[in-house]
Amino acid sequence: MDYFKGFSAKLNDSKSFDFEEMALELFYFQAAHNKTYQSFVNARGIVTNQVKNIAQIPFLPIQFFKSHQVVTGNPDDYRKFYSSSGTTGAINSKHYIWSEEFYLENAQRIFEKQYGALSNYHVLALLPGYLERKGSSLVTMADHFIKKTGSEHSGFYLYNHQELIDKLVLLKDSPRQIILIGVTFALLDLAEENLPSLSNLMVVETGGMKGRRKEIIREEVHEILCRRFGLDEIHSEYGMTELMSQAYAKGQGKYTLPSTMRVLLRDTHDPLSLSNRTHGGVNVIDLANFHSCAFIETQDLGRYDEEGNLEVLGRFDNSEMRGCNLMVN
Repeated sequence: MDYFKGFSAKLNDSKSFDFEEMALELFYFQAAHNKTYQSFVNARGIVTNQVKNIAQIPFLPIQFFKSHQVVTGNPDDYRKFYSSSGTTGAINSKHYIWSEEFYLENAQRIFEKQYGALSNYHVLALLPGYLERKGSSLVTMADHFIKKTGSEHSGFYLYNHQELIDKLVLLKDSPRQIILIGVTFALLDLAEENLPSLSNLMVVETGGMKGRRKEIIREEVHEILCRRFGLDEIHSEYGMTELMSQAYAKGQGKYTLPSTMRVLLRDTHDPLSLSNRTHGGVNVIDLANFHSCAFIETQDLGRYDEEGNLEVLGRFDNSEMRGCNLMVN
């Protein structure tokens, strides 16, 4: 655990560390002390000390979080975990965590670097499906953000749309900006109501139809939400149970990655090789996963634009639907 304290301290100052150097250090440590990842690395026939750059690091398929306790160190030291929302009958992922305090500090640091202090906002969270179960990392993060605003108007909403609309009307002249963060199907449901036009509103969708609505592409979702809320753009949050970091997109679904995260794209036909094109499967390095596994092969498809921004295009065919990203192109 002393290693975790030292590593987390380094992450507190993004200017003080070299990403690739930190990633390699973490790879050597997790390959030695994470039994699940160690077995995976060995099964791949990879000699740890021969890995010299991040392109050579093997990425653990995300499905391992459903079948294994993916932790670094002694499994008996871990008690708390976050669980994925999944769909009815699905096996949920479990991400055991070392410190919830670190998770929340990291989430706040990422958000405020892109959007400024939470004290400048009212945060309204529309998260049905997540609020109705225990162990959601998204709900935990949203609750932390709500408290950090210091606003008596910040809070959670389930299906009480009229109450939420009344709150939006009440805050329309507030000097603070309103952030409405919501799961996609709930935002679309709300958009069918008679909504006020608000100049101080920012809508952040987290993805996710959760079987409640027909799957449609992100561009269509954003077009509907922009039109119904009277906004020029919709923001997006990219996160998942298995990651301690999040990425945000200020419109057009183009994500700016935080200092703790990097995405390498893999060949869609050969998951063991990186793509030599601008699009492919999303492999995530999340340095904030120092307690579990920092190298995750997701089932998302992505591409980089000419400016180096990441776009998440959808999911691989036949991959299991997940709560935070069910939109496909």
